Amino acid sequence: MSSGRLMLPVVLSATFVQLLNVTVAQVAAPAIQADLGAGAGTVQLILAGYTLTYACLLIPAARLGDRYGYRRLFWVGTVVFTAGSVGAACAPGSTWLIVARLVQGAGSGLVAPQVLSLIQAATPTARRPRALGLYGATMAVASLAGPLLGGLVLRADLFGLGWRPVFLLTVPVALASLAGAAGLPRTRGADGLRVDKPGAVLVTVGAGALVLPLALGREAGWPWWTWSSFTVAAAALGFFVRGLPRRPDPLIHPAVLRDRAARSGTLLVFLFNTGVPSFTYLLFLHLQSAIGYSALDAALTSAPFAAAAVVGSRAAPALTRCHGPRVLTAAALALAAMSLALAPLVGSSAGRRAALPVLAVGGAAFGAFTAAVFALVLATLRGPAAGSVSGLLPTAQQLGGSVGVTLAGLAYYGPATGTGAAFSHAMAYQATVFTLTAVVSLRLSDRQGAKSPATASTPQRRPWEAAPTPSTDGCRPPPRGH
Repeated sequence: MSSGRLMLPVVLSATFVQLLNVTVAQVAAPAIQADLGAGAGTVQLILAGYTLTYACLLIPAARLGDRYGYRRLFWVGTVVFTAGSVGAACAPGSTWLIVARLVQGAGSGLVAPQVLSLIQAATPTARRPRALGLYGATMAVASLAGPLLGGLVLRADLFGLGWRPVFLLTVPVALASLAGAAGLPRTRGADGLRVDKPGAVLVTVGAGALVLPLALGREAGWPWWTWSSFTVAAAALGFFVRGLPRRPDPLIHPAVLRDRAARSGTLLVFLFNTGVPSFTYLLFLHLQSAIGYSALDAALTSAPFAAAAVVGSRAAPALTRCHGPRVLTAAALALAAMSLALAPLVGSSAGRRAALPVLAVGGAAFGAFTAAVFALVLATLRGPAAGSVSGLLPTAQQLGGSVGVTLAGLAYYGPATGTGAAFSHAMAYQATVFTLTAVVSLRLSDRQGAKSPATASTPQRRPWEAAPTPSTDGCRPPPRGH
């Protein structure tokens, strides 16, 4: 069907602009602060506003897609995101810019769950692992392309507009996604399905109360309101989880809490993302603030990481067919080793040259992990738990990124004898996070090595294999029971 061939380019282009929008804003932050005369707290809110509304809407948006149709929610979210992007580029002051960033995040929060849902619902089983691999690869490329594209745009100073074209970078791609949305597969809303309004309020308040102090607390010196906000988040999310079994149409099916694969997969995505955005954040922070690189020079220094990530993401499907979830374990351990190896290298110009191949190895591992993790996690899920994951995994991704940037910042800015020691502390944090990720990925391997009722009738097929077709790459499935 033509709609099936069109679907992946459309939904993946939307995923690309959502994640690109995070890193390009980080690169533009110093220019925004100088042009608008904004304080450090205001700039932090400009950056955090996007993540705030993005994270808050992911779980409710997944259920709205179930109720009203994935294509409809995709279209609405893309319109909202595009309007926010144009508003950000035209912002006359910091308040306007903050509001525009909140609108951008709301649009992304509406779109993100629909992407996974469309891939799951409209892609044939045999092609689904490849589609999910491309989804992960798109996330990897977008998160790493932002600094380079942002640095190039700032250096070019297009039409003398300074930082404003940075927010227009995503508009052409978003408009193309909007034009292609008409060709997405039609998905009817579930008859009789209701949206759990009290649950939506609780999860939105809880996510917002968690993300806001994480984003602003360190810069503000952790005042009383940050701890009050954490308390509100714990209470709201606690009431949300406790009420799931009693609600007729919960936002998250209670089976998710009982399903070990769902819990392990969500924890795995959360942990990995406490390391990845914070790694690029710390690397750019150190290169620009401590060493004095420009945004473009810092982006070029990290180019081996970005280039190798593309290679790793392309290799991920074949590696997954050969080794299954062990790809995740190996990739996480490679990222931990990269973090430890980088710490003594970045302090001198000679060391930074030696760091380039180290960054390339880490980038390949990052690309392989990101391109494989969603397909492997979703392959373990059966029954009602699978339907809730389209909103849960992106939520874990966003919350993990917010938590990770805060913890990594604390490690970097904590007591240290100099900038070199601060960077070493931060890389120790990264190595710890990636090691924990490797440990949790072993739980996924155990789950996929065991028989389940859904696969007991087809013992010849491993859960991560889309269909029992002959292998063309010379790989055999991993031994049973591993």
